[in-house]
Amino acid sequence: MHCEIETIDAMEQVPAADWNALVPADQPFLRHEFLHALEASGAVCPASGWTPQHLLVRVGGELAAALPRYRKDHSFGEYVFDWAWANAWERAGGDYYPKGLTAVPFTPVPGPRLLLAQDIVERRQRRTVIAALAGACCDDALSSWHLLFAEDDEVDDWLAIRPELLERQAVQFQWRDRGFGDFEGFLAAMNAKRRKEVRRERRRVAEQGLTLRRLTGPAIDAAALEHFYRCYQMTYFERGQQPYLTLDFFRRLRETMADALVLVQARHGERPLAAALCLQGSDTLYGRYWGSEVEADCLHFETCYYQGIEHCLANGLTRFDPGTQGEHKLSRGFAPRRLRSLHHIAHPGFRHAVARFCAEEREHVAAYHRDAEARLPFRRD
Repeated sequence: MHCEIETIDAMEQVPAADWNALVPADQPFLRHEFLHALEASGAVCPASGWTPQHLLVRVGGELAAALPRYRKDHSFGEYVFDWAWANAWERAGGDYYPKGLTAVPFTPVPGPRLLLAQDIVERRQRRTVIAALAGACCDDALSSWHLLFAEDDEVDDWLAIRPELLERQAVQFQWRDRGFGDFEGFLAAMNAKRRKEVRRERRRVAEQGLTLRRLTGPAIDAAALEHFYRCYQMTYFERGQQPYLTLDFFRRLRETMADALVLVQARHGERPLAAALCLQGSDTLYGRYWGSEVEADCLHFETCYYQGIEHCLANGLTRFDPGTQGEHKLSRGFAPRRLRSLHHIAHPGFRHAVARFCAEEREHVAAYHRDAEARLPFRRD
């Protein structure tokens, strides 16, 4: 199979239908509409430190594969933190930036990174495509290239082609339907202590006069979206930061992929006070963005976790990924999942030092994963 590699500097240079034909149904963040909205809204552009350099693979003139890729001038918005690597290399007199990155900007969601036509998947020729792409990605003109939050089989294939790549691991927390049926069935699977605590948290929200409402698709009108964005901004302002994403970005999502949006509103009477915006694929709900105009006891747990679980159970979704970080998710039924990333470091001496760090880090992550599994709140009868 002969692969021809093409680099594009904007999503608009490839037809949406051609790109989306490569995207798995459960991956809204890899859809052309999502990546294009990031670029068209200005969140991803050279001025923001994200220069698109997406790779297309053509076989016989037809688009057979695609790999999102960016030239980065910093490490913001990635969630696999390499600031210490950058500081060490620059103290040694090197230039860590710009670097190469394959990820979904501002979106620490695991999934495929290499998008493949179905006939290539069926013929199991992914490694052939990876071998063709490896030279462009592992370009020693840059200090490094990073493949973030990729699926296990894709990571294994990259390592088979480029064994010098360094692996990092992390842990996120995800909910999976174990045949619960409904939310009461989910609670029934928990131990008595945690079941009582979840019920208390939900009751506490109601006692404060708050009600929850889930909106999907066309039901998310302009006013609801603008209120959500005010709440989303406040999450950043409270930390003295500016939000990564603009209202224009979210408006573009509403215009082009409303079918993938789920908006949870917390209300007092008819007035919305807090909101969480999720995206959904064919099997998974992804919790992404949240904010609140008020401080209310247990409101975050209800809006961002319990409403998402209810939505999954009501709509046949088998998995809920509520976002990165947050060990408090564990006691609410979200199980630990190991995530993997790969890193190409151009300089041999620097690569050796980073390799030692990654090996030690993996041991700590493995121990943490085992401990988290042991602390899940489900009954063991």
